Amino acid sequence: MNAIVPKVLVTKIGFDGHDRGSRVVAAALRDAGMEVIYTPPWQEIAAVVKLSLEEDVDVIGISSLATDHLIVPKLMTALREAGLADVAVIVGGIVPDEDERMLLECGVTRVFHPGSSMDEVARCVREITAAVRARRAAV
Repeated sequence: MNAIVPKVLVTKIGFDGHDRGSRVVAAALRDAGMEVIYTPPWQEIAAVVKLSLEEDVDVIGISSLATDHLIVPKLMTALREAGLADVAVIVGGIVPDEDERMLLECGVTRVFHPGSSMDEVARCVREITAAVRARRAAV
């Protein structure tokens, strides 16, 4: 049986330069056997969409320690407009409850808060990837 190897883009959009958490998550997912594309902070939405298309990723992980998660709805719209509605987006970091609701309503698959274990994140990314691949196969 071939195990699914998730392909994950870990990035930061906007002006939040605090990237330690995203580096830790990227390393943990890589160590869990996933293919990880990591970008430095300060990525523009258009660049994330382009890289997602070029790399054919299953999941985009956005890290937010400031308020940059508030621009994720623009990313979701840009992904849909680029024909990438099947790419799952997860967000991790400091996200207030009311903002988490907004993110889930705009199409984010999951929000991880401080204290989430790397095992939980990896397990969830594998489950999300399986669902993404199943949707793609059904098309």
